[in-house]
Amino acid sequence: MADTSLIGRSLGVTSCEVEKGRLRFFAKAIGETDPVYTDEALARQAGHRSLPVPPSFLMCLEAEGRDTDHIVQEVFGFDLGRILHAEQGFDYHGMAYAGDVLTFDTRVLDVYQKKGGALTFVVQQTRVTNQDGQHIADIRSSLVQR
Repeated sequence: MADTSLIGRSLGVTSCEVEKGRLRFFAKAIGETDPVYTDEALARQAGHRSLPVPPSFLMCLEAEGRDTDHIVQEVFGFDLGRILHAEQGFDYHGMAYAGDVLTFDTRVLDVYQKKGGALTFVVQQTRVTNQDGQHIADIRSSLVQR
């Protein structure tokens, strides 16, 4: 049964510093060839103040400092063996860079069922801000229990 009382619930606020080495590693792992993501001098020449954060890297940072197994099992009531990552999306409002301290404020946006209750979805939304309070992005992600 979909627990719609979860809608609006805070899943916590976390913060972390964006590290250059992790940005370079992520860029290499995803096959990014643009040197602005790995060479700080070239990034500055291109108008950035440091290495820019690649778009999907925010998902990696969002999970830091958060006990996702606890949230999935205890808060959502999902069985880890029956869940799938259903969707993720990003709305960008500003750039993030190496050295920034990003804050992730996550809430449950929606809970619903499909296929006569065979699938239960939980949609989360995370507001990302930097150390200056600048709104960097909104992240949406969905989990589904089958």
